[in-house]
Amino acid sequence: MSNHYTHLGIEERVTLMLMRQSGHSLRAIASALDRSPSTLSRELRRNRQDDCYRCSTAEQLSEQRRRLPRRTRRLHPDSELWQVVVKMLARGWSPQQVAARLKAFWPDRTERHVSHESIYLAIYAYPRGELKRQLIAYLRQGKGKRRPRSVSAARRERYPAEQNIRNRPEEVEGRRVPGHWESDLIMGAGNRSAVATIVERTSRFVILAKLDAPTADAALEAMTRELGRMAPSLLKTMTHDQGSEMARHAELSARTGMNIYFADPHSPWQRGSNENTNGLLRQYLPKGTDLSLVSQERLDEIAELLNTRPRQTLGWKFPVEVLVEYLQLQATNQLGSIH
Repeated sequence: MSNHYTHLGIEERVTLMLMRQSGHSLRAIASALDRSPSTLSRELRRNRQDDCYRCSTAEQLSEQRRRLPRRTRRLHPDSELWQVVVKMLARGWSPQQVAARLKAFWPDRTERHVSHESIYLAIYAYPRGELKRQLIAYLRQGKGKRRPRSVSAARRERYPAEQNIRNRPEEVEGRRVPGHWESDLIMGAGNRSAVATIVERTSRFVILAKLDAPTADAALEAMTRELGRMAPSLLKTMTHDQGSEMARHAELSARTGMNIYFADPHSPWQRGSNENTNGLLRQYLPKGTDLSLVSQERLDEIAELLNTRPRQTLGWKFPVEVLVEYLQLQATNQLGSIH
């Protein structure tokens, strides 16, 4: 996928329209077009009429939007509002304090409201010169460049490089051999409750595990309990995101015999089967549900519904059918080797 954004072209819009009409998911279409799913979601939201997406209409709406005049920035250097902001900064106020006081001074005049992020951007985008140096000096850190958010601890990789997704066995990518899983947590109301979702890549078989709390200790116990119900031959690898709930991954690996790998930060598409399953789960566990009130028995019922649902990607077989067929073939091969 390109690092540089370009607008969708007519050919891409035609493909989007036809694949949507054929029932393909946004992620499948995004993969076919080498686009981000969020780009396609935004395209559908902005360029459809009467709840229907047509490529010709979308092209016209997009072109009309391009021709609209751009709005003048609120913090244009020549604007009255910018002069007010500069005076506040000169008094030693932070951009957050300035933004808050603007709303307090003019609660009903939204055209005089700006966020603290807009103030920072206006300062650092100001042309070079003495005034820019003075503006930067008003900031408490007084740095010539703003520190990138990406260096914060929350956005760094938490787990060892040798367990990065790129070091998984090659057979994982091919989805030919069952036993390789993807996992995640779905959070309940107020992020106070959680359920672990574990999806087998080849069969799309789903395991749901109730957590007593959204913590690493609870994740370890819940995943160990539910994975322990599976045949050992089906527990080869598992790929999780960078969430702190996997802090005890070494113990989970020792208990289950699975090698555990981690996707890159903020890369949910690297666990596509799991993300797709989480979307299906919201049919049964809508966002905002207090998951602490959902029993493991109910989670097992939901998992069974998903595991006995025909899947197009499996040739309309059930996920459980695919796993059973594999185990039967494995047993037959073992008997043959004995005789």
